[in-house]
Amino acid sequence: MREAAYEHGGGLDAAMARFGGRRADWLDLSTGINPSPVALPPLDHEIWARLPDQGLQERAIEAARGAYDAPQSAGIVAAPGSQALISLLPFVLPPDLKGCDVAILEPTYGEHRAAFEKAGHRVSALSSPQDVAAGARIVVVVNPNNPDGRRLARDELFALHGRMRERGGYLVVDEAFADAVPGLSVADIAGVEGLLIHRSFGKFYGLAGLRLGFALTTPALAETLRSRLGPWAVSGPALAIGASVLTDHVARASVAAMLQAQAALRDRALSAAGLGLVGATPLFATVETPDARGLFEALCRRKILTRPFAYRPDWLRFGNPRNAAEAARLGDALGAARADLERGVKP
Repeated sequence: MREAAYEHGGGLDAAMARFGGRRADWLDLSTGINPSPVALPPLDHEIWARLPDQGLQERAIEAARGAYDAPQSAGIVAAPGSQALISLLPFVLPPDLKGCDVAILEPTYGEHRAAFEKAGHRVSALSSPQDVAAGARIVVVVNPNNPDGRRLARDELFALHGRMRERGGYLVVDEAFADAVPGLSVADIAGVEGLLIHRSFGKFYGLAGLRLGFALTTPALAETLRSRLGPWAVSGPALAIGASVLTDHVARASVAAMLQAQAALRDRALSAAGLGLVGATPLFATVETPDARGLFEALCRRKILTRPFAYRPDWLRFGNPRNAAEAARLGDALGAARADLERGVKP
């Protein structure tokens, strides 16, 4: 199995190349993205024909400020997806933090480590927020975590931020999945020294293809990030959609309720198949089973794509089915796939 093809989920082209079928044949459960996108607001046709103006960018920023409960003192920068900000951050830190020691609470989203290593930082894995080495100047936490659903309480993050700030360092909190888990975010203290928060628009609202994300931090660091991104980094349509959706509180509540219902269907299917959860959020669940690699391939033969992990070959992550019919298909496929494995059926 070519693990790299499925590294972030969404490797449907690779799956089709190996296991056949058309896109319409597949149930893609490989990502942690809402499978039922929120309705798009109407857009003025002219927005497609002109560069995004300052007013539109400011409306999107203020919509994000309100949606994430960030104070007016926080600096916020919009980017073409939170991944762009993750990749850029290590290259725009203050001079005294260039090449410093970075501790990342792992296992987690691998692009944080990749970005800091590319920028020349020394990166180590952190197993507990209490175990930060004395020399570390930057700590990265994904909360809730991908892929195991681990969650750190706000008090834990406040304490960790205090320690890093005393060192003149930074706590970086990736809240890509925080919209679906209320009560964890620390965005309400954004703007204080030594803290940067990543937020993803597309995962919760099911609009990952829009490519929109935000960094919440000090005004100075936000301006540095904005300058390095350059003018018009985010398209006008993305800014307009983000500004509209982020201010629609009814839509937000509806999406949250729908994700809870989808997650319940997902978890019932996994439980019925005898799969034990490593952890979960309303957007994904990760299971642990000795035959995870075989189960991945057996599901692929039934045109269901999940997310395997090279570093944990006993883990498999499942995104949400959209409805009861997709959950039933997953449940049937899991039963048949487990039966295949018991009989020793090979791909």
